[in-house]
Amino acid sequence: MDQVLFLKLFAALFAIMNPIANLPVFLSLTADKGEGFQRKVALTLLISLSVGAVIIGLSGELILKVFGISLDAFRLAGGFLILLIALNLIAGEKSKAHHGTEKERAHHEEQENPAIYPLTVPILLGPGSISTMIIFRGQVSNTSQEVAYVAAIAAAVGALLVTFFAAPYLSRFLGQTATSVMSRLMGMILAAIAMEMMTSSLKVLLPGLA
Repeated sequence: MDQVLFLKLFAALFAIMNPIANLPVFLSLTADKGEGFQRKVALTLLISLSVGAVIIGLSGELILKVFGISLDAFRLAGGFLILLIALNLIAGEKSKAHHGTEKERAHHEEQENPAIYPLTVPILLGPGSISTMIIFRGQVSNTSQEVAYVAAIAAAVGALLVTFFAAPYLSRFLGQTATSVMSRLMGMILAAIAMEMMTSSLKVLLPGLA
C-alpha cells in the first residue's frame, strides 16, 4: 500500500469532514430525538457516504473528460476551494460551501431525518471532500495506490462514524475549547495540503514557474 498517498488523502478528508468540529452539528440535528435515532442516522450516514464515495471514485475522471477539464486545472481549482475551507476553519467559522448560508442552515433543522440532507450532502460530502476524492483518484496509477485510496476513504469515514456513534458520550466531555482547537489544527493541515495541490498543478500548467 502506498503509505504517502494514504496519509495525504486521509489527512485531507479527516480535516474537511472534521468529526470533532461537526459533532455539535450532528447533535443539534439529532439530540432531541434520543440515542436510538442518533444511531439510526449514523448508520444511514455510513451507507450514504460509502455509496457517494464509490460513485465519485468511478465517475470523477469521466466527468472531467466530458467537460474537457484537465486534472491539473481541476486540482488548481480544488486546491483553491480547499484553501478557502481551511481559512474558515482557522478563523473558527463554518464554510458556506459545506454548511450553507444561514437560511439554508435554518432549513437543515426542519428535516425529519437529516442523514442524507444535510449531513451527507452538503456538510460531509460537499465540494471540498468531492474535489479531494477526484484529485487523488487522478493520481492513482497502480494497485498499491488503489488500495491506499480505498483504505484512506474507508478510514476517514470510519473515524467519522465512530465519533457520531459515540456522540452521546463524547458530548459530555468535549466542550467548545476542544472543538475550537481541533478546528484550527485541521485548518492548518488542510491549508498545507491545499497549497501543495495548487503549487503542483501550477508547475504543470505553467512550466516556467518550476
